[in-house]
Amino acid sequence: MKMGERLRELRLRRKISQEEVARHIGITRSAYSHYEINNRQPVYETLIKLAAYFDVSLDYIIGGTLPVAKVELSVTTDTREILSLFQHMSQEQRTKTISLITDYMLTERRVNGSG
Repeated sequence: MKMGERLRELRLRRKISQEEVARHIGITRSAYSHYEINNRQPVYETLIKLAAYFDVSLDYIIGGTLPVAKVELSVTTDTREILSLFQHMSQEQRTKTISLITDYMLTERRVNGSG
């Protein structure tokens, strides 16, 4: 399977638009469209972003046969919701969110005497 076909398959499996993928990885929809129809090849940095976005290995994106299995966490509905929100944040928003959560947890430990 060619890389463009693989990207299209991954995108359709998530039921998302080319625009959404492009926005998330910081390129135009037109550029992403060219990847899916095998008119252009993404640069290395873009490949890394695509692999992270689709949660697969670089090897899988460029034509490998099986996605690399990642360690499954105990995933509850709350965890899925948080991960979905986090995945669509900018790096700045992620950093701020992690800081807020860390501050909250430290405060809770002090208040409850477990830290």
